[in-house]
Order: sequence, then structure tokens, then C-alpha cells
Amino acid sequence: MLELHNLNVYYGAIHVLKDVSLKVNKGEIVTLIGSNGAGKTTTLRTISGIKKLKSGSIEYDGRDISKYSASDIVKMGISHVPEGRRVFSTMSVLENIEMGAFTRTDKPQIKKDMDKVFSLFPKLYERKNQYAGNLSGGEQQMLSIGRALLSRPNILLLDEPSMGLAPIIVKEIFSIIQDINENGTTILLVEQNANMALKYTNRAYIIRNGVIDMEGDAASLLNDEKVKKAYLGG
Repeated sequence: MLELHNLNVYYGAIHVLKDVSLKVNKGEIVTLIGSNGAGKTTTLRTISGIKKLKSGSIEYDGRDISKYSASDIVKMGISHVPEGRRVFSTMSVLENIEMGAFTRTDKPQIKKDMDKVFSLFPKLYERKNQYAGNLSGGEQQMLSIGRALLSRPNILLLDEPSMGLAPIIVKEIFSIIQDINENGTTILLVEQNANMALKYTNRAYIIRNGVIDMEGDAASLLNDEKVKKAYLGG
């Protein structure tokens, strides 16, 4: 469904992604694991059209999308939940969710999709008229995901959804991610919490200094001694 071929991406003179290749099959949850500065966020930003690549290609359903704008990529069915949530703090929860449908004109279906989001995140329904900036970190993460779902993505790009959250909230967020996937949305997940990510995903790639260092099914990587030592505290 999504395939990256030898991506090379720069920030000025700094070579951030070096021939990065990975694929995400329809229906999977695939995770990209690595330390700070490894290139995880840049990978997602490049897929979603925010950052332009120097060379390589990004294929989505067999079509090269590497030269399309971010808004066109959303319309194609790829939605990006950025690191740090990035909610509109002075807008209500309801208004934030409505912003996720900015590319759509099918109002009756938008209303149905909003109801689905509130069913998935009942806490957001309870707080729908509150300012988003007054929500807890976990609630803001739920809001950011809910907003992305309003674009009706085929693939959801999630950047560090567990960042800064208490362990019990992290478990809740990952359970919701699993529910979203089971309802038909393919997911590419970027995570520093490698232990949690590998328990909930099908396959994983490990990126180090802009290079894909390892790849495999999640269960195998979870039990790999090298991975345990570097990323799981083993």
C-alpha cells in the first residue's frame, strides 16, 4: 500500500535520511523505532509532503506521490498525526475535530464520522465544548488522532503518540490504535517506546543515524538480543 524507495532527505547540508526503504502492506500496523535524531519524524514528514526529498520515491497504491503537496496527499488518503499533538488550543474540541474534514464536502457523512470519533473517544464528547488547550496530554493526543480520522484516511501516520503520557494512558492510546487498525485503517507508527510498539504491531524497522539498521516481524525483534540491549533496556 505504501512503499519508500531509497529516500534521501537533507536539512541544509545535513543528510538526515540515507537511502531509506520500507513498505507498509494494507491492514498492517508497522512501526519505525529509533533514538532521538535518528530520522523517524523526518520519514513521516516526507511521506506526508511536508518535507521534500532529494532523491528516491514514495509509492502509494502504486502511484509516485513524492512531488504532491501535503493537502493533496491528505485527499489521497494519508493522514498525519504530528509529534506533540499540535491541537488548536484556543478552539473547542468540536472545532478541532471539524478541522480534520477541511478537504471534504460530504456534510452528512462528516456528521456520521464525527459520531464515530466520539464513540471511539467518549472523553472528547464529554469535553466537546471545552478549549482544546485545557485538555490533559492524553486527551489532546486522542483529539489529534480523532481530528486525523475525520479526513477518512486509508493510512494513518502516527508520530510518538505515547510521548509525555503516563503509562496507564499510553496503554489506552495503544489499545485505541489497535481498534482503529481493526476497523480498516493501515497504520505507520513512529515510537520511542519500543517495548510497547513492538507488542502492538505486525512488523518493525529500526532506524539509526538515518539508515534502516534492522527490520523484521515485531515478535522476532522483541526477542532479539541486540534490540533488547539498544532499545528495550535489556
